[in-house]
Amino acid sequence: MFFTLVGALQVLLAARVFFRMLRTAGGQRVETCDQPSSERISVILPVLNEASRIADCLEGLITQPREIAEILVVDGGSTDRTRAIVEDYRSRDARVQWLDASPVDPNWTGKSWGLNFGLARSSPSSQWILCIDADVRVSAQLARSLLAHTACAEAAAFSIATRQHLSGALDAFIHPAFLTTLVYRFGQPGTASENRHHVHANGQCFFGRRDILIATEAFAAAKTSLCEDITIVRRLAECGESAGFYETAGLADVWMYGDWRETWANWPRSLPMRDQYFGATEAIGLLEVLWVQGAPLPMVVLCWGLRAPVWFFMINAGLLTARLGVLAGTARAYPDRPWTYWLSPFCDFPAALRLLQTALFRKQSWRGRSYVRRSAGRFIPMDSL
Repeated sequence: MFFTLVGALQVLLAARVFFRMLRTAGGQRVETCDQPSSERISVILPVLNEASRIADCLEGLITQPREIAEILVVDGGSTDRTRAIVEDYRSRDARVQWLDASPVDPNWTGKSWGLNFGLARSSPSSQWILCIDADVRVSAQLARSLLAHTACAEAAAFSIATRQHLSGALDAFIHPAFLTTLVYRFGQPGTASENRHHVHANGQCFFGRRDILIATEAFAAAKTSLCEDITIVRRLAECGESAGFYETAGLADVWMYGDWRETWANWPRSLPMRDQYFGATEAIGLLEVLWVQGAPLPMVVLCWGLRAPVWFFMINAGLLTARLGVLAGTARAYPDRPWTYWLSPFCDFPAALRLLQTALFRKQSWRGRSYVRRSAGRFIPMDSL
């Protein structure tokens, strides 16, 4: 009975993942372009104690051409040298502006507050908003490439799949397992959608029309979200707008965490995507991660120790083979991957359990603040209760 139930569940969930992969296959890319444009972009860079990373980020932003009209560094109350570094870059490029957004409204999560604060103060002459995280380093062609892509993307907003740089061998064992949970739930990058169950986003490099972001109050919709990028595009889809997610030819690179412990502790905070739009479809997505991505390797091992039916072994061997194909596909996201990258499927099952764990936890911590999940997937800072 156990093998029949588990095997049937895996087949049903795997069929959903398989058709999702087919639906998103052969998508578009953001191609590198250096053609001038008449449109203008306001950059919003929310920060909090980013002295160790912000210089590299600003170095890339000030190399952008005149299409970048302003670079708004929105600070949520830094106590390190972040402001001094920003002021130094402002002396080199007048487009860099420091906006003091402290104290953060106690009813908002920190990053959402910074994004909304910056949007409200962005120049009305800018047609586009580019949101960048401080751990991102961008190519000099980023701005013009994003603008060129708007002609074919036909989306109100889109984000790009940044190239991932890892802290070491253990991080290469853990990080790809978490990244693959996104591939299983959303498919391959390269498409846009108006369906809130299908839209995907990467807040590390997010690009959207300023007028639509204001009209839909997309940033405000994420005020109680710990996965603000996903909540923003779900809000856009709710309003009938299309949002896309695309790969590039190396236009943006990111150094997310300092070591594997930070990856394990912090990334699962947002990966379950528990916000006010979370429902049955999203819950099934977590089950897909568990039974289609995480379970096949343990099940194959289990088959050797128990008298499992051959068909059950074949199902899990097939799913494991498909997982290795995905591993080969995601390798391009890691330009300097250690050899332990190829062992990351061994971390799939623990990663799936970690996502389920954080999805069920009501309390989360991030950047020195503690949050508790209330009704409808809304996270409220505990200091506001």
